[in-house]
Amino acid sequence: MSLKQNKVLSLLGLAMRGRNLVSGEFQTLEAVKKGTAHLVLLAEDASENTQKKFTDKCSYYGVPVCLYSTRDELGRAIGKDMRSSLGVCDAGLAEAIVRQMDMEKLTKLETSSGNGGKHGENKGT
Repeated sequence: MSLKQNKVLSLLGLAMRGRNLVSGEFQTLEAVKKGTAHLVLLAEDASENTQKKFTDKCSYYGVPVCLYSTRDELGRAIGKDMRSSLGVCDAGLAEAIVRQMDMEKLTKLETSSGNGGKHGENKGT
């Protein structure tokens, strides 16, 4: 998926250029602990250990965490090598990214149920 097609990845690039994004495990965890991260994005292909570590830390510090894209795509979006974790340090950008991810989920749901909502009508009979 190209950056032109994916607004979330474009927003991440914007955050990086504006110095409102940290990347990599150490820097992202530091931002979570300091309270400067408003959102953490983890690559869907990050290791289970990494996912558990960030889920636990973000839960403890009250920072939302989302699985999104791949390590390669996250890194490419911010002009770096592969990245498993990104921390968004601007509240407005974090909110815009979450809103865009929600819109993408809704779009996927609408296209997957393209038969007029009759999918599963006879379920449970």
